[in-house]
Amino acid sequence: MSQDDRRGAGQGAAGTRRKRSADGGSSELVTSGGNTRIADDVVAKIATMAARKVGGVHEMGAAMSRTLGSVRDRMPGLTADSTQGVAVQVGERQAAVDIDLVVEYGLSIPELASAVRANVVSEIEHMCGLEVVEVNITVDDVHVAGDEPEERPEESRVR
Repeated sequence: MSQDDRRGAGQGAAGTRRKRSADGGSSELVTSGGNTRIADDVVAKIATMAARKVGGVHEMGAAMSRTLGSVRDRMPGLTADSTQGVAVQVGERQAAVDIDLVVEYGLSIPELASAVRANVVSEIEHMCGLEVVEVNITVDDVHVAGDEPEERPEESRVR
């Protein structure tokens, strides 16, 4: 049975295509009355928040995006990227997520990645009703406590 056949078998009354969510309920994103489209940015924000909830995630994003993010944070009028380190692809019923992480030193990376993956899948499936087909995690760095560069106090430009 193909994936499309399995989806067709899940159709409900009046041509409503249903997808079973992780909690056993169903979500109706594609119905005979219309479609519900969830923007990529919404799913990315949910994935970001879910990943950050896992203890041991120090920061998110690859080295260059973290550098650009810190510059952007200091620029007046610019807002921080709330989805830094997360990229998603969202279809009608499925989503795929890519996450870049910096982890705390001393933690098991496979265990942390598994916990992040589980939390991201759970939150997206619960909040969006999308089937998460994959969560790819790249660990870009390890944070060692005390390795942060000292911040210099800003000098006043006005005397």
